[in-house]
Amino acid sequence: MTAPTPAPDRRRILSGIQPTADSFHLGNYLGAVSRWVPMQDSADAFYMIADLHAITVEQDPAVLRHRTRVAAAQLLAVGLDPAKCTLFVQSQVPEHAELAWILGCLTGFGEAGRMTQFKDKSSKVGAERASVGLFTYPVLQAADILLYRANAVPVGEDQRQHLELTRVLAQRFNARYGPTLTVPEPEMVKGIAKIFDLQNPTAKMSKSADSQAGVIDLLEDPKSLRKKVRSAVTDSGHEVAIDPENKPGVTNLLVIYSALTGRSMEDIAAQYGDSGYGGLKVDLAEVVVEWATPIQERTRAYLEDPAALDSVLAAGARRAREVAAATMADVRERTGFLVGTSLMGTA
Repeated sequence: MTAPTPAPDRRRILSGIQPTADSFHLGNYLGAVSRWVPMQDSADAFYMIADLHAITVEQDPAVLRHRTRVAAAQLLAVGLDPAKCTLFVQSQVPEHAELAWILGCLTGFGEAGRMTQFKDKSSKVGAERASVGLFTYPVLQAADILLYRANAVPVGEDQRQHLELTRVLAQRFNARYGPTLTVPEPEMVKGIAKIFDLQNPTAKMSKSADSQAGVIDLLEDPKSLRKKVRSAVTDSGHEVAIDPENKPGVTNLLVIYSALTGRSMEDIAAQYGDSGYGGLKVDLAEVVVEWATPIQERTRAYLEDPAALDSVLAAGARRAREVAAATMADVRERTGFLVGTSLMGTA
């Protein structure tokens, strides 16, 4: 397999997704993964399956291993090309953990404690059950980015705070030890289709929802997909209209319909008019199934050959380690660690 060769003027980006479920859901796809495919043509793109981040909460080892392969298979199935991008598993590049430790030693306790995502996640599990890893999650995320000297990071609004910490830590390291780490620029992604729960259209679609009845999984059985869409909560009245405030349920369905077909929401709304919501939901159910079916077939094909899938990930890890090792060689030298000398076997 030929590794991607970046042009000198291409920006370098890094993005990742956790393998914490048996399937990506529609919100994952439309909010993040769908953007990765075109970016691999315009950037030196590094995409990681963030299994180190996944273990900030308890995971069954066998399940985590399986879900990591499923995540990789889905990413390939939706269009990531290992000849164009570097796809790898985070834990297979140990430099992530090493740089995270060094950056952690530059991060103030209060600074880390102000991260809103830690507050949100720890409130769900309780302070006594929240791990130190969950607390230092943003520092590892900073290491993920800085390790590859990414100069552009596509982020949504919910990740802006973490990216700002990354920038602060890079600047702090450089000020203390000399120019070493690239300070990344945020690439705020506009026009993202924000997908809401089908049963609670005021809440973001999420695997952590109390009920999965409103979550559309990419690998879900077609019968179940149809049932979820047809059972989606709608609004009072019968006019199909774009109105996020007064018709959040219908608007959410229109967003999904538009995102999966490329048609404008206005065109779709005009098609159904005041005919009621039933026809919209029946047709959207078929749109979802037709979209998901080829992804499911390609995912199964990758999973049926785990050796080939692991080979793709191993090649990605080798490429990632080449870049990571070069960064860490500079970081170790600037930090003051002994380098270039093996102490093994000395008296």
